[in-house]
Amino acid sequence: MLKKITFAAVGLALAATAVFAESPHDGAIAARKAHMVLYGHNLGILGGMAQGKIDYSADAASAAAANLAALTKMSQGSYWPPGSDAESVKGTRALGALWQNFPDVIAKSGDMVAAAGAMEAAAGGGLDSLRGGMRALGGACNACHKAYRQPE
Repeated sequence: MLKKITFAAVGLALAATAVFAESPHDGAIAARKAHMVLYGHNLGILGGMAQGKIDYSADAASAAAANLAALTKMSQGSYWPPGSDAESVKGTRALGALWQNFPDVIAKSGDMVAAAGAMEAAAGGGLDSLRGGMRALGGACNACHKAYRQPE
């Protein structure tokens, strides 16, 4: 049910964005931002549990980790058209270096897929297991963001 609601919400956001688009890349930028919001939501649940800010629940941790793993496996190629970087359009923090170093981006994406898969296997196995998966997961996110995203 949660997956259906999530996909419906993303679909509605993308449809609304297409109607009000100001540049040819607005839809792609909105899609990648929506994808990152979904990453952040699920990472927030897992990180909150790991930090003791949220009570650990094997079911909730497993659901968040499964969502992350599914998100990492979605094709994101259409989210990143050339010319949709922060130097070219407003509304994004993606650096132009992303398109200049695409093999590195693909490698970092592979690291994220692996870390999310490991978290999916670990999250429901107890708080210590969840905490063990957080370092690789956070590291995979930060590696790409540090190299290819403008600071706020």
